[in-house]
Amino acid sequence: MLAMVLEDGRLTATLRPVPEPGAGQVRLEIRACGVCRTDLHLLDGDLSTSRPIVPGHQVVGTVAALGEGVTTLALGQRVGVSWLGRACGRCDLCREGLENLCKRAEFTGWTRDGGYADQVLADAAFCLPLPEAFSDLEAAPLLCAGAIGFRAWRMAAQGRVVRRLGLYGFGAAAHLLAQLAIFEGQDVYAFTRPGDTAAQALARSLGCVWAGSSAERPPQPLDAAIIFAADGALVPLALRAVDRGRAVVCAGIHMSAIPALDYSDLWEERRVLSVANLTRADGADYLKRAAAAGVRAHITTYGLRQAGKALADLRAGAFTGAAVLAIKGR
Repeated sequence: MLAMVLEDGRLTATLRPVPEPGAGQVRLEIRACGVCRTDLHLLDGDLSTSRPIVPGHQVVGTVAALGEGVTTLALGQRVGVSWLGRACGRCDLCREGLENLCKRAEFTGWTRDGGYADQVLADAAFCLPLPEAFSDLEAAPLLCAGAIGFRAWRMAAQGRVVRRLGLYGFGAAAHLLAQLAIFEGQDVYAFTRPGDTAAQALARSLGCVWAGSSAERPPQPLDAAIIFAADGALVPLALRAVDRGRAVVCAGIHMSAIPALDYSDLWEERRVLSVANLTRADGADYLKRAAAAGVRAHITTYGLRQAGKALADLRAGAFTGAAVLAIKGR
């Protein structure tokens, strides 16, 4: 099998033996894999790895081999694999439905090999069935960018009605969430890097009521804000943009330092919270709702051996929407 292996900050095309699934596992023939900013954090060393690793955690593939005891999946079935590759299922957090916070969790493309390859092993219990509404390339970004945005969206409401939603960092996750939020009747305000007119144009084309620089104040106070960009300096800006009693959700796995806050920015019961990973229930629920809402990813495609270029283009902001490695999918 061909895999793009990350070691010492470099991706290298490597031939490896095809792995055989163990008990409870399946081997997938990969059709597509989304490129995520988390992969860039791995490349930069913001997330440490103890061994050479194959990145990629937005994996679409078909079941090519079944391990012992797997009865829930069939050969040839198309499934998705997301960031949460395994959880213990026994700890208090898992029993409370918070498997995303399990201390013994394993993560696809970080602590176990992921989808920058043409084959991958996955736990059968953590594979997600994919709606037929999405092609392989369309489905890939939904498995992390889409699903983590969905979890952040639900947490941002805090049980209250959200009419005006602000999204900071209008990339893969935000452009997917914007479509669902608009379908649900919310007004979406898109905040981009100063001068990123391409992302602002994409936001308007999707139906956002306002698009501008993250340094700007929205024309009206927001009912919730979600920060997808890995820039801690956005936190106080978002706090100033939300109305009293409202929340700012940080949706990334890594963020630069948050600057000192004036208490006035936090006062009047504003809240800052983070989203960590996502559960299988999040993924399954999101995929159904995204299909019903007609969510479609705006995709730039690369070949498997072009994974390094895809990450460089992501860093440079060279495309809008999401990047996907087209491996065998359509």
